[in-house]
Amino acid sequence: MRLRITNCIMLLLLLAFVGCRSSEPARIGTTAPDFTVSDGTKNIELAQLRGRPVLLVFWATWCPPCVQETPALVALKQQMGDKLVIFAVSMDEDADAYQSFASKRMPGILTARDAEHKSSSMYGTFAYPESFLIGKDGKIVRKFIGAEEWTSPEMLDYFQKL
Repeated sequence: MRLRITNCIMLLLLLAFVGCRSSEPARIGTTAPDFTVSDGTKNIELAQLRGRPVLLVFWATWCPPCVQETPALVALKQQMGDKLVIFAVSMDEDADAYQSFASKRMPGILTARDAEHKSSSMYGTFAYPESFLIGKDGKIVRKFIGAEEWTSPEMLDYFQKL
């Protein structure tokens, strides 16, 4: 009986702790941390993309949900054109795996590789895919955790209103 009470108390404490977390990440409304990464041929600095909304996606080729959402990212880019920059930063350590995947499956998407995970750690990212919508002014507007249906009617409507 004493064990059950202890377990119930532990469960209640855990639920209380989880309930204290804000549903809105602390970075929303703040300026997106700037970083520079390379795709092997050119350097890409996040701050240079200001002036247009940016969907910053942290992903990896070894991540099944990342691979799953890739066609939707490509379709989103095709539908949005120059109205939205999609900047996909790979966490792959294997340069060949990254290069092969990006060149074959991510046409039109701005990509780079950060094998040291410096950029994603600036954003507190620990699960992939994790994406941040950055407004024209360079401030973080929204955070997405996990694979998204980027071309759902709701998402397309949301991006069209940016």
